[in-house]
Amino acid sequence: MLSLEGLKDRNGWSRAGVKLPTFDIEKVRRNTRDNPKWVHFGTGNIFRGFIAGISQGMIELGRESVGIIGVELFDYEILDKIYYPYDNLALAVTINSDGTLDKEVIASIAMGLKGSPDSGDWEILKSIFRNPSLQVASLTITEKGYNLEDERGRPYPQVLEDMERGPLYPKTSMGRIVSLLYERFRSGKLPIAMLSLDNFSRNGEKLFSSLNKIAEEWVKMSFIEESFLDYLRESVSFPWSMIDKIVPRPSEFVRKHLEDLGIVRMEIYITEKKTFIAPFVNMERAQYLVIEDSFPNGRPPFEGVSRNLFLTDRDTVEKSERMKVTACLNPLHTTLGVFGCLLGYKTIADEMRDPLLVELVKGVGEEGIKVVVDPGIINPREFLKEAISERLSNPYLPDVPQRIATDTSQKVPIRFGETIRAYHERPDLDPTELKYIPFVIAGWCRYLLGVDDEGKPMELSPDPLLDTLRGYIADVRFGDTYSVKDRLRPILSSSQLFKVNLYEVGLGHRIEEHFKRMIAGPGAVRKTLKEILGGI
Repeated sequence: MLSLEGLKDRNGWSRAGVKLPTFDIEKVRRNTRDNPKWVHFGTGNIFRGFIAGISQGMIELGRESVGIIGVELFDYEILDKIYYPYDNLALAVTINSDGTLDKEVIASIAMGLKGSPDSGDWEILKSIFRNPSLQVASLTITEKGYNLEDERGRPYPQVLEDMERGPLYPKTSMGRIVSLLYERFRSGKLPIAMLSLDNFSRNGEKLFSSLNKIAEEWVKMSFIEESFLDYLRESVSFPWSMIDKIVPRPSEFVRKHLEDLGIVRMEIYITEKKTFIAPFVNMERAQYLVIEDSFPNGRPPFEGVSRNLFLTDRDTVEKSERMKVTACLNPLHTTLGVFGCLLGYKTIADEMRDPLLVELVKGVGEEGIKVVVDPGIINPREFLKEAISERLSNPYLPDVPQRIATDTSQKVPIRFGETIRAYHERPDLDPTELKYIPFVIAGWCRYLLGVDDEGKPMELSPDPLLDTLRGYIADVRFGDTYSVKDRLRPILSSSQLFKVNLYEVGLGHRIEEHFKRMIAGPGAVRKTLKEILGGI
């Protein structure tokens, strides 16, 4: 069993092919309690599999004598189900593209704390933030955790309540973090790095903005001193980062494999808040983490601990992020999400066995890579090659097109619009040279009809603009190309969606023609795809 007592059976774990920690776990935990250096908010799968693994790597190399402290701000059932019963241990399972599994027990998580003023852990957490030894507080709480306002710019009710009540009993993640930073401020204006490791652009900037907004309201309400705002700007850093690793929901395939090896109590849980968790974490081998090296109180010795972990400047972080989201990974994902739904595929890996779709994503990647600025630390072409040949095609990491197609209207400005605009702005390029990206945009419009390539009704994934976009094409009829008329114009002329008016850069009418061909009747999507790719 996965427990401190169970780890004593080292031969049993070895027979199961599981790598065990070589350090004194209890000693590391004592050291961490006495001299905490790294706290992490968000105790889910990517933390346990990737972030805590970095902490463990530093300990194993003898560079660090303390571990990491996990703090949950949202779903406390995670701690109750898979932390406390397993002595805060995790079983990290790397799923290789050939189906083999690498297994390792992660023992660097010294504590799992509930980050709520209603919990007895809150006083422990406050004392940690008062400790001069603390260097880093990192986060993986998803982008939604940073949002303070709705789409109309109005504060959410809980945010408004936090702003009006002050730092004693905050309810939101951002309010609680500001409250903890205020503890640190009152203990001598102690410096710290607040490191967002969430997967979105300019994450450090967004974190500062959200925390600062709450702090400003508390200053206005006289809950805290105005000098706290200076502290946030001068003594607290907000490094930017680019993180990339697929850590999907716990896999039944992995659970069965572990239990067949005699590793018991590997149940998969779904919490009341719909978090999918298990004592194990399954993840892909590929991983990238690029961090802006801005740590005012020192930092853990990250260098050389993990594959593709880079400490660099902010500009390089941003270039790495843009490489990923505008060219070498995310546009490929969206392409497969849209066409996977239209063509009836169950998983992304299944799509990557279709020569037409492989050629399409290669083409999308090649068009994007022409305008990507090389970040210097990661080779864009090698990154793209790995995405196509290993990551997207891994059948043991099942991801579904419907999940990828979620919120596509929010993704196309970055994933396709940035590339089109770059072609428009560069004197040596012309948007009319683009072949694959315009076809994908036409495919997305075709997807919005809600009819698959067989002519059957198809459920569409959630998207905040879905009703608006479908309203524009409500009178377009499957099988009737004449019904298209100019009904795509409100979509294709939107610079909000595509960064440019697609008609003004010479692509609008071509996309309309692709769309018409794809609604001609059953099988028209595949037929048009084959024609676009030159009859593969």
